[in-house]
Amino acid sequence: MKTIGILTKPKFPDVKHILKDLVAWLRERQKEVLVDGKTAALIDEPPVHKKTQIAALADMVIVLGGDGTMLSAARLVEERGVPILGVNMGGLGFLTEVSLEHLYPSLERVFAQEYSLDDRLMIRAQMHRHGEHVAQATVLNDVVVSKGTLSRMIEIQIMIDGKFVTNLRGDGLIVSSPTGSTAYSLSAGGPIITPSIQALILTPICPHTLTHRPLLIPSSAALEVTLTSEDEGAMTTFDGQVGIAMTQGDTVAIGASEHRTRLVRFSDRTYYDVIRRKLKWGEG
Repeated sequence: MKTIGILTKPKFPDVKHILKDLVAWLRERQKEVLVDGKTAALIDEPPVHKKTQIAALADMVIVLGGDGTMLSAARLVEERGVPILGVNMGGLGFLTEVSLEHLYPSLERVFAQEYSLDDRLMIRAQMHRHGEHVAQATVLNDVVVSKGTLSRMIEIQIMIDGKFVTNLRGDGLIVSSPTGSTAYSLSAGGPIITPSIQALILTPICPHTLTHRPLLIPSSAALEVTLTSEDEGAMTTFDGQVGIAMTQGDTVAIGASEHRTRLVRFSDRTYYDVIRRKLKWGEG
């Protein structure tokens, strides 16, 4: 790995100091470092690369941040499958692999090729309105169809592989990947799914009929979610970061993407270690 991209958010405490040390450390090891304009400004360097150029040129991307920054990075490098090393500077951090104190030893292991790549399923979503394509996105965690600011419920129709499944009344529906099973879906009562399982999880949000429960479907399935009620403010949200307003009759077609997010992982830390530590299983 010769070319290393770095992505972060300026809001994190001490990020300027951390970035300067990291860039210097990488350059001492003859690595070309790519940063975008905002990151370059933090370390007093002229802006040279756009984020899209980092995705096109980097052999690996280091993400300094929390899961939100990781989700943005996953979408950025989607088509190239560039390995991502997440460094936790946020809160819970299910996606970030290492802490700041272990950053440099972890990088030494990466450059010594003592790591593996964890391929994570991504979700592709397209919104159609009156037969026309109006929006699309690829996400790592989830696609959410939800009500707006008003307290009334929305109604949606769910179809799988062209077959009618149900009409759901409630606050909405979360469609998540196994990676996203520990995010919004978990808060809404959905199951935790290990990333090796190729499936999509449909988790109702506060359903009016309590017999509507989370449903797992194969990643090969073609899912369609249609807003059938007249509700101003209803939204489709991608990874909790990009939202598109919906109108009655809008359909969101959802399925597995042909691309995968590739996370750098180390053999001495398993997915179950992460879950146990983050959710504090066995404590107290």
